[in-house]
Amino acid sequence: MRSLEEVQATLEIAKLKEEDLVPTVQCLSFGDNVSSADYCLMELDETLCRHIEAGDSLVIRGDKDEHAVLCSSDRTYDLKIADTSNLLLFVPGCRTPEQLTDSRGGSRVEHAQIWGFCNSYWELRKQRPKLKKLKKLLMENPYEGPSLGGQEENTENRYTMEDLLERIQASEEELKSHLETIHACQIEGYWRVLDFDYEMKLLGHVTQLVDSESWSFNKVSLQTSLEELAPLEPREMIEHCLNCYGKRYAENGEVFYALHEDKVCRGLALMLLQNAVKFNLREFQDVWQQSVPEGMSTRLEQLKGVALVDRTSRPETISLLRVDDLPEDTVERFNQLFSLREKWTEDDITPYIQDLCGEKQTTGALLTKYARSSMQNGIKVFNSRRPVAL
Repeated sequence: MRSLEEVQATLEIAKLKEEDLVPTVQCLSFGDNVSSADYCLMELDETLCRHIEAGDSLVIRGDKDEHAVLCSSDRTYDLKIADTSNLLLFVPGCRTPEQLTDSRGGSRVEHAQIWGFCNSYWELRKQRPKLKKLKKLLMENPYEGPSLGGQEENTENRYTMEDLLERIQASEEELKSHLETIHACQIEGYWRVLDFDYEMKLLGHVTQLVDSESWSFNKVSLQTSLEELAPLEPREMIEHCLNCYGKRYAENGEVFYALHEDKVCRGLALMLLQNAVKFNLREFQDVWQQSVPEGMSTRLEQLKGVALVDRTSRPETISLLRVDDLPEDTVERFNQLFSLREKWTEDDITPYIQDLCGEKQTTGALLTKYARSSMQNGIKVFNSRRPVAL
């Protein structure tokens, strides 16, 4: 270990003035059996630093065939190894110049031991959570309603929150938010997604009750709904349906729901479209409007991201195309979209790529990178930059 005299001699050879430097000199030395494999370094942004300092944890998630991601309680980060030409030293006892404020007693030497070193570190980049797998897992055993006639319920392929956190590459907050989006609910401790026909059956009970009672769809009584529909379906399922398709509020101590027009109309449209390859657009719009509760208005804007209108065919048609059914990978998503339709207007394609946008990224930037634009009959359209198998 170096003495103060040796340090001063080195400064003299380097032609550095001692008074221009911090009085405390830190000499580094390697400890016994130091190896580059002992430690991994990770670069954290300010948000994650505060997260760690608060005592919260970070979790690495991913199956064997997946690229690992890092999750905090509310965000997901891509993990990549970044190489550096500089040797990165892990020195727990080392202090920064800001920490060396005590200049009393003149120059002195402190010794710090190097515990490890690396030529690379983990670099984090915020990314979209990978949630397609969630719906796939839950659809292995969708909930079709209570068992009838003493039939045993299928207990295979059921998942608790802990199970899902082990399998899904997303933070807990992002996972819970998406469970709500796909109308999943907790039944006997397991998260289940409702079979679509059963969900529509529940919604049908609710809308028929609204019509028969001549209620405003903005004021649906929870208590009356449960009492009237309890002979048909479990009370918790009726309440779950109201939570999925309405907004809860209280008035004079009683709980009501305001049914969300767009959600109800979208759900009933999906029911009409699910068994048809293509539907005559005008006929569909007539049937659709007749199927919704009185006072609600159907609009094609309600179907963005779930159905596609073909204005070029005669007659015009509409078909089911849900963004949830498209690939999660950006390149694969664009390839599938361009295999379905050679040329897209920006209005038509935007609902199907909006969820691919990263932080501070726009759909316009995605289209510039993955598509080529041209003018067709005075309208800007986009097609693939590479040949696509149709």
